[in-house]
Amino acid sequence: MKHAGEDALDKLEELLVEIRQLQSLKEKKRGVFYRKSQAFLHFHEDQNQLFADVRTGEDWERFSVNTKAEQIGLLNQIRLHL
Repeated sequence: MKHAGEDALDKLEELLVEIRQLQSLKEKKRGVFYRKSQAFLHFHEDQNQLFADVRTGEDWERFSVNTKAEQIGLLNQIRLHL
């Protein structure tokens, strides 16, 4: 599984716009978000599937973000861990 490339991130642009509105996150490069000085969120692609990794304390948790419902679920998880 590799980090999401530009084409994959293009598919997630609406989600990225929503995430960019969260004041406590800063996008260091497209699709890679930091909270304070620590990496908090980034995206992966594997074949036709897209995933987000969110820092949940000391660990990372992976979420599928292929459907609108999954993306809404991700936004809820992000807000929970901010």
